[in-house]
Amino acid sequence: MRRFLLLLALFLPSCGEAVDDNHFADDIHQERTKSPPVTTEAVAVRIGELGPNFPACNAAGTPRNVEAGAALGVRTAPFDTAKESGRIPAGQRFFVCTRSHDQKWFGIVYAEGDKAQTCGVSSPIASRRAYDGPCKSGWVSSPFVKLTAQTIPAQQVDSTTENAL
Repeated sequence: MRRFLLLLALFLPSCGEAVDDNHFADDIHQERTKSPPVTTEAVAVRIGELGPNFPACNAAGTPRNVEAGAALGVRTAPFDTAKESGRIPAGQRFFVCTRSHDQKWFGIVYAEGDKAQTCGVSSPIASRRAYDGPCKSGWVSSPFVKLTAQTIPAQQVDSTTENAL
């Protein structure tokens, strides 16, 4: 009986298919080279990222590397294949509220046209949340943004703030 089991153990491995030495390496290479899944859903711009002691959007910006008369495309999500939801003309200011994990995209809030609005993001808010204010929001590629200092609207400046400045 022992001889039979020994012979069976020797012949069973030869019953399967031959496997190339690089079989597992090919599987790993295919997994690594797959492109990540891209969603077509919009990604909301979050405001209040720095907490309740700072403005809801702590920076401002203008388009850069955009020719005069051209506009910077605003997308619904932080990737190139996302749908374009608007355009910001060269020279127009907008609020920078957040950024993508890979730092390649800024989540912004902007007023349509040349309306001078605060968009409700110049004051602190209690907690982080998706922007749902009166202005538009979206994502722009960070190399096309020139960051500028966030300024406090005149109606919010009181004697305490003036002394701190």
